Amino acid sequence: MIDTHTAEIRVRYSETDAMGFLHHGNYASYFEEARTDLFRVNGGDYRAMEESGLYFVVVDMSVRFRKPAQYDDVLAVTVTLDAATPARLKHSYRITRGEDLIAQGTTQLAMVNREGKVQRITASVAGVGE
Repeated sequence: MIDTHTAEIRVRYSETDAMGFLHHGNYASYFEEARTDLFRVNGGDYRAMEESGLYFVVVDMSVRFRKPAQYDDVLAVTVTLDAATPARLKHSYRITRGEDLIAQGTTQLAMVNREGKVQRITASVAGVGE
């Protein structure tokens, strides 16, 4: 299983604020894009998982901003799966522009069913270890 993946993301104009910087609210989307790419390279299929009635929900997230990013910057968003329990995944993130550290963060995800009840993560459904 691959535990680290890097996604390249170019900052779009619509993601910037009035000062021309990447708006802080978009960092969560960048984390999600890298995380779902990691899920996919490990054999995970979000569509099939959700069609079966299982969902990953973010239960905790933190971001530490280091330097601003601006329109048209090409960012490397590196995600690492730090821990997996029977029902939760913990990821860490580094967003860089060349050698510059733009932001760091973490998320914890829980697997739930349609009713919101915590479920066990299985390799066959989620593409991660049991």
